Amino acid sequence: MAVFKLQSLKPRPISGLSMKAGSIRSYVSSCRAVLLPRFGGPEVLELRPDVPVPDLKPNEVLVRARAVSVNPLDNRMRSGYGRSIFQPLLPLILGRDVSGEVAAVGASVKSLTVGQEVFGALHPTAVRGTYTDYAILSEDELSPKPASVTHVEASAIPFAALTAWRALKSTARITEGQRLLVIGGGGAVGFSAIQIAVASGCLVTTTCGNQSIDRIMAAGAEQAVDYTSEDIESVIKGKFDAVLDTIGLPETERIGTNLLNRGGHYMTLQGEAAALSDRYGLPIGLPMATAVLFKKRIQYKSSHGIEYSWIYMRADSEGLHEIRRLSEAGKLNIPVEKTFPITQVREAHEAKDKKVILGKIVLELD
Repeated sequence: MAVFKLQSLKPRPISGLSMKAGSIRSYVSSCRAVLLPRFGGPEVLELRPDVPVPDLKPNEVLVRARAVSVNPLDNRMRSGYGRSIFQPLLPLILGRDVSGEVAAVGASVKSLTVGQEVFGALHPTAVRGTYTDYAILSEDELSPKPASVTHVEASAIPFAALTAWRALKSTARITEGQRLLVIGGGGAVGFSAIQIAVASGCLVTTTCGNQSIDRIMAAGAEQAVDYTSEDIESVIKGKFDAVLDTIGLPETERIGTNLLNRGGHYMTLQGEAAALSDRYGLPIGLPMATAVLFKKRIQYKSSHGIEYSWIYMRADSEGLHEIRRLSEAGKLNIPVEKTFPITQVREAHEAKDKKVILGKIVLELD
């Protein structure tokens, strides 16, 4: 039976740095971290007091975490999503986002200094996540924290905003005056996309639940359609240059692709690579996913004259710095509905699983 230790244990302070075989060893040898030893419900999460802190590679930064957000990906990974990749690597540390202070830097890091407040996000496949007192990220996964927001507020931004940034800026390459449809604008990625698009001078329409309409309209959207009470296809007028589908159901894909101009981009967050790999194993699942994506691209190019893409978050130093600029200017924020201390990580996950809390949850580390 797993022991879940709730005592507040302070990590050992950094007293210096030393070079070691091309890496940097901080004198923080261990710290608290939430481990995922096996897949399952919130009860499998274990807060352990003495998890090793690895040596820093030349391009890595040790961050004293102050706040980390809970993303839907964390709950899905905990339940077994991506098991074909992660099963051999257990135990994992969950968590993608972080806000805190630089505690140490690798030998080649030039843009960040010890003591600086930073925020950032890890790649979706990272094994050592951010649910820990000391997180390790590469230099290009971090940026100075927006000065106008708290650590709690900052930790909610990077993973969702970078996912939206990849869709709009790297894939669709949206420009001023274009029309964007966001299917599912009430979630963190959808809301980020709306704000990024508005800041870029785009005209934005979105679907969302009734509770999100006021917030979305205040962010600058032209139209917010309540999908629970309105017929999306009859209410939305005209065609779009890009569609970001954060829901990814067959019905939302049908609607989104039909509402695109020729030459437009349909982008979904629900790519099938991990699901097919979990079902059939990596050797079969990944080639199968590649074939599915290729087939859909050919199909939609032929039938609709549009581009079709699966969207995943990727590190983007330029994008993260622009996200920071937008946040500091008050043009990009992700509201935090509730915070939990890291000692209550199980309760936080349970609240998201049961949809008791629909908005963003952040874990605080003292």
